[in-house]
Amino acid sequence: AKKPFVAINCAAIQSTVLESELFGYEAGAFTGAEKRKLGLIEIADGGILFLDEISSMPMDIQAKLLRVLDEQAFRRVGGTNLIRVDVQVLAASNRSLTKMIEEGKFRDDLYYRLKVVDLHMPPLRERKEDIPELVGLFIRKNNQQMGKNVTDITQRALEALTAYSWPGNIR
Repeated sequence: AKKPFVAINCAAIQSTVLESELFGYEAGAFTGAEKRKLGLIEIADGGILFLDEISSMPMDIQAKLLRVLDEQAFRRVGGTNLIRVDVQVLAASNRSLTKMIEEGKFRDDLYYRLKVVDLHMPPLRERKEDIPELVGLFIRKNNQQMGKNVTDITQRALEALTAYSWPGNIR
């Protein structure tokens, strides 16, 4: 619980920047790299690295990530020193990685290296019976954060939440 939890949204970062964000870089590695920057993998050492939307990760970065998982070590961009890390990796995707493997868009060896535990979270629209419990959770959480004492919502509000189609998902 006291170890680092580092999250990165792979889809929100340009592919040209993703490598330096994950692995860091040495001063002088490229134009504008005036000083050493630690990468998120190094920052997460001893803890957890959460790769959100891993399906957006380019194939060349997938290969480098696979090497980190296999060897528990990497080099910063422009670096020569091997940096050892002990990091657990969680990955999430809203797309089918097995389908992407078939299409040649995701590495099967990385997929199987990551797939130690596979959690499938069905969208809320397929499990509307969870809505009352989630409402209670959010009420308790927001009461604590906002110093409120909300105890419930109206039946009409609960029916509206249950009737909603939930086209996306919740996190």
